[in-house]
Amino acid sequence: MIKITTHSPEETIRAGEKLGSLLGPGDMIAYKGGLGAGKTTFTRGIAIGMGLGDNVTSPTFALVNEYRGDKMNLYHFDMYRIENGDDLESTGFYDYPFEENAAVIEWSENIVEFLPDSTIYVTIDTLGENEREITIEEGGRFADSWD
Repeated sequence: MIKITTHSPEETIRAGEKLGSLLGPGDMIAYKGGLGAGKTTFTRGIAIGMGLGDNVTSPTFALVNEYRGDKMNLYHFDMYRIENGDDLESTGFYDYPFEENAAVIEWSENIVEFLPDSTIYVTIDTLGENEREITIEEGGRFADSWD
């Protein structure tokens, strides 16, 4: 488990960038955190770390945003309105080639029973206006790579 405290959106982006640089094909990140916690900001950092640029927006109304790269894509899901397996099926979630790409899922609490055992959980807690505590549960996979 990795714990990071950030004091600005820029620091949150840098933390996401570090994680993004460590991701590989098949990695799935499930976010836990309330509205306005910084999930999309962290995702912006992940995209930068993966070499996909910083043009990241919340997928709230689209359900999924795709960021395409030369080697790997990033799928950014919002599961806020998903209540059961049938809802998840109707999103086309299972049609994405996750084994070749990476994915981040906002409101993952709604689909936790459908996520693979290898899922990386990222909890973002709001400590203040710009301060966040970010906990990354990755089974020790990235601990040696983290500063």
